[in-house]
Amino acid sequence: MIRDQNERADKEARRDELLKEVSEIGRPDAYVLHEVIRLEGDEELRRHGLALFLSAFAAGLSIALSLIVPGVLKSHLPEADWAKVVTTMGYSIGFLVVVLGRQQLFTENTITPILPLLHDRSIKTAFRVVRLWLIVLCGNILGTLAIATVLAHAGAFEPPVLKAFAEISHDAIAHGFWSTFVKGVFAGWMIALMVWFLPATGSAAPFVILLMTWLVSLCGLAHIVAGSVEAFFLLITGAASLEDYGMRFFLPTLLGNTIGGVTLVAVLNYGQVAPQVEETKEVEGERTD
Repeated sequence: MIRDQNERADKEARRDELLKEVSEIGRPDAYVLHEVIRLEGDEELRRHGLALFLSAFAAGLSIALSLIVPGVLKSHLPEADWAKVVTTMGYSIGFLVVVLGRQQLFTENTITPILPLLHDRSIKTAFRVVRLWLIVLCGNILGTLAIATVLAHAGAFEPPVLKAFAEISHDAIAHGFWSTFVKGVFAGWMIALMVWFLPATGSAAPFVILLMTWLVSLCGLAHIVAGSVEAFFLLITGAASLEDYGMRFFLPTLLGNTIGGVTLVAVLNYGQVAPQVEETKEVEGERTD
């Protein structure tokens, strides 16, 4: 246990050192970004299961703002082409709360814990990644189900706003499996890219989050957590079936988000720093010996 605590303290010190380097450099290289995210991912893999679940459940609740804010905006704006540009900006609010609040979101975890796995390539780390994914995904989905139920039945919003919720949500299940899958790939790619360069943004982080997630909504892409609020809203109000949720939204979006984040960002970005990573591991191995 003492050894684990010392190792953890060393990694935290290393991460703090790298974050300081990022702030001083202004534009760090890919290896520095990789190390910052890898150390954060390693820390997430070690977190207690209940803490992960509660954080993920909170994220599922918070992401409902990505439906609430656009719905309220839509109910007050006229039917015009430019209105979509404005309403989709509201989609970013939920992500802003989740990311800056350090709540667990599944699509962020398609890159953060994968870097430790690519670094260690061990069964133990692979098991921890699967454990993290299952806990976070379950927490996210249960949170979205809970908040969608509240939105549909609590009476907190006027009929015009509820109508806007339904109109916005319809897009989540309006496409076929393959189309939704491709939309999910692009969404997973964009969110993982955001996570990749977020450590280098400093005080501009909120603007980066707003921009990237607004583009996800403006382009009509599929996000497994934000979209679940929409799909569950339709399911609970009787506008969609469980099969619609599972086969037209959940499964293709989950696969797409995972592939987009893991392969297009985590693996490819790891590839560009792999020689430096291996060289560092060899040096550390020599020091240990």
